[in-house]
Amino acid sequence: MDLKNKTTADFILLGLFPSCRYPNLLIFLILFIYTLASAGNSILILLIWLDPRLHTPMYFLLSQLSLIDLAYISSTVPKAATNYFTGRQNISFFACATQMFSFLTLGLAECILLTLMAYGRYVAVCNPLRYTILMSPKVCLKMAASTWIGAVGAALVHTIYPMNFPICGSRKINHYFCEMPAILRMSCVDTSVYEMVKFVSTIIFLLTPFTLILTSYTLIFLTVLRMNSPKGRNKDLATCSSHLTVVSLYFGQAIFIYMTPTSSHTPDQDQVGAVLGTIVTPMLNPLIYSLRNKEVVGALQKCSGRCCNRDSARSLQ
Repeated sequence: MDLKNKTTADFILLGLFPSCRYPNLLIFLILFIYTLASAGNSILILLIWLDPRLHTPMYFLLSQLSLIDLAYISSTVPKAATNYFTGRQNISFFACATQMFSFLTLGLAECILLTLMAYGRYVAVCNPLRYTILMSPKVCLKMAASTWIGAVGAALVHTIYPMNFPICGSRKINHYFCEMPAILRMSCVDTSVYEMVKFVSTIIFLLTPFTLILTSYTLIFLTVLRMNSPKGRNKDLATCSSHLTVVSLYFGQAIFIYMTPTSSHTPDQDQVGAVLGTIVTPMLNPLIYSLRNKEVVGALQKCSGRCCNRDSARSLQ
């Protein structure tokens, strides 16, 4: 197959769980979750930007996480919904490559950022006297920059490689977006070498960060358990367990999809993992990481109070 034919032929996205008996219910459920995730992350970004009390290292990293989640879920759901309602399933070669690159960049950036956030929480709980030095604004900016640079570099490699494998026969992708395993499944050449590259990359970008996060939270748990205040101890334990739940959900599905050979799991299993990682997790992150915090709730009440006062003043005029 020559390059011209390869880059002009469209792929066909079969959509979200093509064999589902209730596709209308499924797509509206996904759109409802998308609305919640978009609203939650947008509100959080706005509050952190508007309220000076939230201009801290922790909330700066949280704003980056919300930005990633907002872009992450928007890289797949709108296209899937558009295809469903218009009845068009095609996606061009370059659009497919762009979607894969965006998806991988945002996913890898989230892995790195969750690791840095766990480190920041470890410093705050276990080494609070050095927090202002170890988590200074300059350090946080470097963290954010390294997150994006590392993610873009790795995503570029894992987009160019799969998209250059020759495809034989059908160009139907049994997925609702262009994901690496779905593209590899259509290839008619031996991809075992690339599978090994993917395995090593997964260790670097998924398994290693997950291990570091577990280590950070283990040290946090041990420190919290030695606290004298039962109220503070219970609060920190509840917060840490909530964080670990989301981290385990996200990393678990990512490791399953990318660390195991593509042939070892079905397209439906890939879709379940993708839904958990790219749709459910972006909805849960703002709820668990921030909207439960008193500082964020206070900022939300303050912002709402200002809006109500402005509306009252306008009505009196």
